[in-house]
Parts: sequence; structure tokens; C-alpha cells
Amino acid sequence: MRSSGPAEGVQLLQAWFAGHGFDPHRHDTYAIGVTDSGVQAFEYRGVAQVSTPGRVVVLHPDEPHDGRAAADEGFGYRIVYVAPARIGEAVRAMCTRPCALPFAREPVTANRTLAEAVDAAFGHGLEPLAVDRVVLRLAEGLLQADPSCSAGARPVRVDGRAVARARQFLDAETMRVVQSSELEMVSGLTRYDLARQFRAAVGTSPYRYSLMRRLDCARGDLCGDRPLVDVALGAGFADQAHFSRMFKAAFGVTPARYRALAGRA
Repeated sequence: MRSSGPAEGVQLLQAWFAGHGFDPHRHDTYAIGVTDSGVQAFEYRGVAQVSTPGRVVVLHPDEPHDGRAAADEGFGYRIVYVAPARIGEAVRAMCTRPCALPFAREPVTANRTLAEAVDAAFGHGLEPLAVDRVVLRLAEGLLQADPSCSAGARPVRVDGRAVARARQFLDAETMRVVQSSELEMVSGLTRYDLARQFRAAVGTSPYRYSLMRRLDCARGDLCGDRPLVDVALGAGFADQAHFSRMFKAAFGVTPARYRALAGRA
């Protein structure tokens, strides 16, 4: 098992089990995961459930469940634990009327929004703006799975000045990780209202926008002779490995390869 967090009400866990996985227990969080390999079997709400690779498992707060492999090769999965309060905040930003926490009636689903949110959580880690993006996507997926809530979803109305203030702030802060509370203060919007409006106006999330501005700044530094670890830390990344992974995902080459190619120009 490998885990990270909790941070901002979110924790990540990646695990692989053979045979018996774990005894009946319950979480005080939502637990939303993707089965990566094998056949994952579990008892949930009095019914035997099975999940296969690519399927999404949704476990609600305070609901007992166990886990085991349904085949000899075992099973692997990635799961996101998220505090109900975070889901509730995101739901309130999206709905026109008060509603209870969303409840997915099917514990094993092919919900693409939830699957993409889990992928994003493990792809981008637990930086504050990345967590906001993941929570919002998880809330969207849960609303899709709960007809009683999805009918109350409201269209996005953009406060252009608020979004512009947030964008200008991110343009200026390219050497560190920006906190969600800072963008709330700058924009005057809640983090989830801002995330929805920012995507509608700019075409991407505040996290992704901030990440690309930091990477753009670091890319300029690669044309000099600063050590790669100093470039990474100067752009607010935890270490060189994290920087290299994000850089390659954005530009298709590692920082070292980019530096070598730029040096030939």
C-alpha cells in the first residue's frame, strides 16, 4: 500500500491485495476508487459486489464494507477519501437549491467523471488548487449519479472581474504553490464558485493555469545553467522528480532533454 495525505480533506491510497484484503470497517469519508487490475469483491449494504478494471467503486460515509480478491491473481486499485464537508461545499456551488449529500445508488459504476477525477488526483497530487479541482469533479460525478440532486444543477454565470483578478494573481505568482484561500480573498468567490467560473472563462482550472505558468517560468530558466533541482524548487515544486514528471506531461520531454535540445539551437 502507498498513501499520501490527508491534505485539505483529501487522502489518496493505492493498494494491491491477494486473497483476503480487509475485514468489515467503515470510513467517515466518501471513498471513491478505480479498480486497476484483477477482480475486486466486497460486501456493501448487504449485497455482494464485484468490480473489474476500469470500473469505479463509490462507498459512502459510515457504510460498512470489506474487501477481497475474487480471483487468484489478486486485485489492485486507487482510491480517494474525501471529507463529506468538502463534497457538500462543492455541491452548494453547483446547485440552485439546498440538497442532501449526493448518494450514488450503484456502488460499482462506469461513471467517467468520477474515473477522471481519481486519475487526476493521482496524476497531480495534493497541492491545494489540485485538490479543489478533484473535489469539484468528484462532486460533479456524484451529482450525475444521484438523480435527486442533479436536477438542481445551475448554469455557470461568470463574474468577469473576479476571474480576471484571480488570473492576474496566478500570472504573478509563478515561483510557489498558491493556496486556495488566497484565490478566495483575491476573487471574492468561494474556491468552488471560482473553479467553475474560471474554467468557463479561461478554458481550464485554476490549478492547471497556475501549473502551466510555473512550468513556463521554469522552462525559461532551463536555458541557463542553473542545476535542475534549483529550477524545480524555484518554481515551487517539492523536488526534481515531481518537476520532471509535470514538465514532461506538459511539454512531452523531460527538463534535461529540453535543456539539451535548447542548447543546440
